[in-house]
Amino acid sequence: MATTKEIKKRIKSIKDTQKITNAMYLIASTKLRKAKGELDRTRPYFTAVQDEIKRIFRVSQEIENRYFYPVSGEHDLPGSYGYLVITADKGLAGAYNQSVIKKTLEIIKEHENPRLFVVGQYGCHYFASHNVPTEQCFLYTAQNPTIGRARDIGNILLDLYNRGELSKIYVVYTDMKGVIESEVKVERLLPFHRADFIIEDNDEKELKTPFEFVPSIESVLENVVPSYLTGFIYSALVDSFCSEQNSRMNSMDSANRNAQKLIDELTLQFNHIRQSAITQEITEVAAGARSMKKLKHNTNKGGAAKS
Repeated sequence: MATTKEIKKRIKSIKDTQKITNAMYLIASTKLRKAKGELDRTRPYFTAVQDEIKRIFRVSQEIENRYFYPVSGEHDLPGSYGYLVITADKGLAGAYNQSVIKKTLEIIKEHENPRLFVVGQYGCHYFASHNVPTEQCFLYTAQNPTIGRARDIGNILLDLYNRGELSKIYVVYTDMKGVIESEVKVERLLPFHRADFIIEDNDEKELKTPFEFVPSIESVLENVVPSYLTGFIYSALVDSFCSEQNSRMNSMDSANRNAQKLIDELTLQFNHIRQSAITQEITEVAAGARSMKKLKHNTNKGGAAKS
């Protein structure tokens, strides 16, 4: 059985760990609020870009462009598929990283010659240690995503697509559906499907508004698509970052609760041992007192008999 000294030492160790997990929880919650705020401030711009593409299809739905599936609707395109995989830079975030990696390993089996582009040191180290070929591991951190980083990634992928080295590009990221639940998503970046820009019935009034594109619809698409791609990637980076922080918050909160449970159990054990020690001391003192009293009584009785 452990001594009171050993139990006190263990309680102190758990409390020190609890301070760390609590600090990580607070840091994650702060980063989560900040990232959400930045996404909310930039989202209107990229929503406007998407609306511009919709306007193009209001004018002509038969546009042929390399960034869109052919009008015939052919989906199985020959060539290599690129996968942008977004992970974290570190662990201690529950199943966040493993869920993304598991999903990636599943989908790259569906097509020959997949080319992986990885964001986050965790994913880079995992694929390297498991001999999974990667095309590029982006060196900058997955923490605090920015528009500049999203644009850099988009330019690299777009360049490979324009050169015909990639026929399709997907992004694998984590979407935070709620406070508790997150979902790994696989979204196609390129080529676009015309249904992604379908016109809703409530836009009937806007259909009658004439639009003119200068110098041409094709030129406008050439300039709009990179911005839209940047916005999509940035949104995926921020969603993943928010999901990571949310997962870390939940993990640290669970660690705090488990630590407190251990502390309560050890405290109870400590009190039982201390109470047993006190009871034993009282018993020994009482037994000693009775022995002394009995010895004194026998001594007095023997002295009286002798006289």
